Amino acid sequence: MRYLIVGGVAAGTKTAAKIKRCDRSADVLVITKGRDISYAGCGLPYYVGGDIETREELIVNTPEAYAGLTGVTVQTGQEAISLDAAAKTVTVRSENGEERAEAYDKLVIATGANPFMPQVAGIDLPGVFGLRTPDDATGIRDYIKDNACRRAVVCGAGFIGLEIAENLMAQGLQVTVIDAMPQILPNVLDPEMAGFATRQLKAAGMRVLTGTALTGIAGETRAEGVQTATGTLPADIVVVAIGIRPATAWLEGSGIEMVKGTIVTDEFCATNLADVYAAGDCAMVRNALTGKPAWSPMGSTANIAGRALARTLTGTPTSYPGVLGTGVVRLLPTLNAGRTGLTEAAAREEGFDPESIVAVVDDKAHYYPGSSSFFIKLIACKKTHRLLGVQVLGAGNVDKVVDIMVEALYQKFKVEDLDLMDFAYAPPFSTAIHPLVTAGYILENKLAGQLESFTPAQYAAGEAAGYAVIDALPAPTIPGAEWIDLTKVAGELPGHAKDEKLLLVCAKGKRGYFMQNRLKAAGYTNTRVLEGGITFNEVKVPRPAGKKLPAAEIKRLKGLGCLQDKRFDDVFNIRVITRNGKLTSAEQKTVAEAAETYGTGEVTMTTRLTLEIQGVPYDNIAACIEFLQDHGLDSGGTGSKVRPVVSCKGTTCQYGLIDTFDLSEKLHERFYVGYHGIELPHKFKIAVGGCPNMCVKPDLNDLGIVGQRIPQIDLGKCRACKVCQVVKACPMGDAQVGPDGKITIDESLCNHCGRCVGSCPFGAVTEELTGYKVYIGGRWGKKTAHGRALERIFTSEDEVMDVVERAILFFRDEGISGERFADTVARLGFEYVQDKLLTAPIDKEAILNKNVVGGATC
Repeated sequence: MRYLIVGGVAAGTKTAAKIKRCDRSADVLVITKGRDISYAGCGLPYYVGGDIETREELIVNTPEAYAGLTGVTVQTGQEAISLDAAAKTVTVRSENGEERAEAYDKLVIATGANPFMPQVAGIDLPGVFGLRTPDDATGIRDYIKDNACRRAVVCGAGFIGLEIAENLMAQGLQVTVIDAMPQILPNVLDPEMAGFATRQLKAAGMRVLTGTALTGIAGETRAEGVQTATGTLPADIVVVAIGIRPATAWLEGSGIEMVKGTIVTDEFCATNLADVYAAGDCAMVRNALTGKPAWSPMGSTANIAGRALARTLTGTPTSYPGVLGTGVVRLLPTLNAGRTGLTEAAAREEGFDPESIVAVVDDKAHYYPGSSSFFIKLIACKKTHRLLGVQVLGAGNVDKVVDIMVEALYQKFKVEDLDLMDFAYAPPFSTAIHPLVTAGYILENKLAGQLESFTPAQYAAGEAAGYAVIDALPAPTIPGAEWIDLTKVAGELPGHAKDEKLLLVCAKGKRGYFMQNRLKAAGYTNTRVLEGGITFNEVKVPRPAGKKLPAAEIKRLKGLGCLQDKRFDDVFNIRVITRNGKLTSAEQKTVAEAAETYGTGEVTMTTRLTLEIQGVPYDNIAACIEFLQDHGLDSGGTGSKVRPVVSCKGTTCQYGLIDTFDLSEKLHERFYVGYHGIELPHKFKIAVGGCPNMCVKPDLNDLGIVGQRIPQIDLGKCRACKVCQVVKACPMGDAQVGPDGKITIDESLCNHCGRCVGSCPFGAVTEELTGYKVYIGGRWGKKTAHGRALERIFTSEDEVMDVVERAILFFRDEGISGERFADTVARLGFEYVQDKLLTAPIDKEAILNKNVVGGATC
């Protein structure tokens, strides 16, 4: 029996290897267009990010190793160009252009899929990449390094787009993700789950623009930006992950049945043509819940279907039961997403009457180090209680929730069927009652009417309008809400009628349910619990006219960069973060539009070169910040963190020793943006000065960087002129003529401004080196402290970036909560700190994993 396998990645190599294991006498030939076979396509983003270090690690098998291991014949660089099913041949074109006919007894088509690259202007420019093969991944990683890329735009917010976005951020790039759909992970997550994930991505520094379609790539000789209907997004590199299309164009005219280019197969992977089968990304399968055709371009589907097909071909008919749309993805180092089954929207489209809950539950014993939460959306049929799907977000192993649900869906379980199952438990792994079972209990209560609630989707849609918000947290937390102590609820609530609409809101939903249970027993008939509480939802309580904002809310807004105008109770100035005061013209327009739309129309500049939109009413704050974020800007700049970097205009003053804008922008992106989630003992301010004029007072910052130009005297060229031009050029007076008439420079006075370099017409004073002086431990304000310069002159930006990072990590490691870096330096001694910053080993991972409490109040 001769088997011809067209395609050599997942489905093709799995099918071929299993055929040979089942029938050692089989003649199996794999032909593939590429040079690689059996590579880890799903690992490509993690190679870009550095988790996978070498290209070789992506290659599961080389053609030679695979052939030796399995006995399968492999031919690479061979492209199938047509199929003649009647003659049982496939026409193959070799790399040299020669064509031949390959005969088969059984044909397996496993040609996979190709990235969809929209035909827009600039799509072929250097710097624009798809991501489908190891060559794509190595191309991206090399391009970033070779071109010193700092800004990336990813087109597409599906699995691959978000995976590559996270890994580009891991490489230190500023990343923007766009998608034409109104949410990320469309058709994967329901809108409220996607919305929560989007907020986490934005909080981590990723720019996410939904409802934004790619219209073109800007640039002449290389990609410089992504064009959309609302403007151009600057980019040094562009990754297009809009989607994939089955690689089946070569089958046109063959008579094979396809739907939108995807091969139609039955449950045994057979096509409509005799002895022709298909598996993997090029083939349709079935949805196990609905029985309808489905396309599942996943590595798992390809491998499982390929194995089942091989068993069928070798005499053990094995039907493929279908897929559930199961998927899992890492969105951030602290956020994973998983799902299986139907979304609520899809369930409704399929004719089900779905009921759902959103539950925030512990992912392991809450007291165990590293414990976190799962955000689970569980969906079941309201009438039959049959489970329909799950979506889960969290920092932990979301796949364990998904995989249990997969079994439940295949077995057509009802919600109640999970209740008493003996799942694994120990504090490092799970909770005593499994997180999914806990979510099931909540859904059971809701189906039984014991829990009456609003889902996050209902709340976002405004269905809670008219309900009085009751703060059910252990202490007053929700601004504008009435706090009620749960432990004191034993009967009637003073001031509230039994039929009053009450929305019970707590941290996650549990205390709200407990309160509802007590209130129902007391005769209250119109209460609702907000599922997910304030942890999942953005809860806003309308403020009654004339009521002052509580101090806690004013403090919260300050943390967002919104500073109260002391003349008013409910008017704020919103601080817009800039890269050292430098904005593009488009960003300037954004700030102006935000000021006109949400504030008074006025914009002021702070002393640290950030902008403040003036006079924003309290009710406009959220909309204003969202508007800024949607246009690539943000508010903030407060808290115990690295603060926005300030710099002078070092290339336009009379000295112009260094490009302060370039350096400070790199510092901004790496430390203000990159370290934004890192808590420090206190605020940490950085300033960059272009020369020793110290215009932005670098030595009055926690860390200051000053450009240096160090002179060098060649006495052999000094002619002892009566009027020395070097002396005339020196603004400090440290250049003098000695007793022999020769030039001297007092190193104790020289500030390395560089004015003397080149001033001698005979070349007696030249440049020894240019570099950077770094001051540590400065502070201005009530307790002004001048920083002290490290004894070393740094000669490259990389060295400066390294010492800045060391200073931040040292402060996090050895600083005390509430003390400024100046206090840390004074307490430990300058020499000790200098040694730590210049020579001592540093354990970055351990320091970043420490628990640090910040002490900044502004």
